[in-house]
Amino acid sequence: MNGTLSRMTEAFEIIAFMLHEQQFCVRTTSIREIRGWAPVTPIPHTPSEVLGVMNLRGKVIPIVDLAIKLGMPPAKTSERSAIVVTNVQDRTIGLMVDRVSDILTISGSELQPMPVGVGVTSANYAEGIFARDKDMICFLDLEAIFASAMEWAEVA
Repeated sequence: MNGTLSRMTEAFEIIAFMLHEQQFCVRTTSIREIRGWAPVTPIPHTPSEVLGVMNLRGKVIPIVDLAIKLGMPPAKTSERSAIVVTNVQDRTIGLMVDRVSDILTISGSELQPMPVGVGVTSANYAEGIFARDKDMICFLDLEAIFASAMEWAEVA
């Protein structure tokens, strides 16, 4: 778990979204905007998680199927699908998610470490997990998820 979050007790905002009926979230400070699904232009020879590119007010950005990036089956687009436009390592990347579910305020003290034995991949990509009502929401670390992917982000 990120050491900064483990020591933090003040409240911060997150945006929660669904991927294959599982909830995930990221800090709202890493989000530029949320857009409805729109077709993208495929680019040859990109990793399987890169669906293509889109024009965002004159800037070409890569669109990533976050489900594939997290080792899940590809997401199926629908009228509820969304593109969460994020800033990661000074790059703009669109993340395709099944749907955005909520914007929440949580305390750093609510964040718990990922349970032991959940898999190396999820532990490396998650800052932690927290419970909200009956739901468990995995707090994603976008910097870790895209640490080795910035080469293909150069298309933007």
